[in-house]
Amino acid sequence: MAAKGRSAKGRGLRVVAVFEALKGAAVLLAGCGVLTLVHKDLHHIAVRLVQLLHMNPARHYPSIFIDAANRVTDFQLWMLALSALAYSAVRLIEAYGLWHERRWAEWFGFLSGAVYLPVEMFEIFRKPDALRVAVFLVNLGVVGYLASALKRSRSSRRG
Repeated sequence: MAAKGRSAKGRGLRVVAVFEALKGAAVLLAGCGVLTLVHKDLHHIAVRLVQLLHMNPARHYPSIFIDAANRVTDFQLWMLALSALAYSAVRLIEAYGLWHERRWAEWFGFLSGAVYLPVEMFEIFRKPDALRVAVFLVNLGVVGYLASALKRSRSSRRG
């Protein structure tokens, strides 16, 4: 029976591992996208994007977006891309550890997910919408699952 429980735990950890790997891959792709903007005319790109979305560049929010694009430097783009790389590396290492049922990865996933829960709750209370609630519920599910896996590991080591 213990082996059956372990295989169910392993399947659950692999689901979480795939989820974390997808997050890491998505941020890595976004970081690569940011790098394509280095040495480009961001003002022109921002104006084209606003026009593509059929927005009036003279309106309040589109003009804020265009003004912000004017202030972005190549150094800031590089820092953003490097931050994306660092975040991706952490998520992919966590995914590897979870896939291979490493206890350190269970702890890391639990703690790194739990740290966001208060912020996500605050955001829901500040401005509730379906996306914020969905992100919170998914994160709560992952944290809850990893807490359960850690508890089962602890119980099996004692028994």
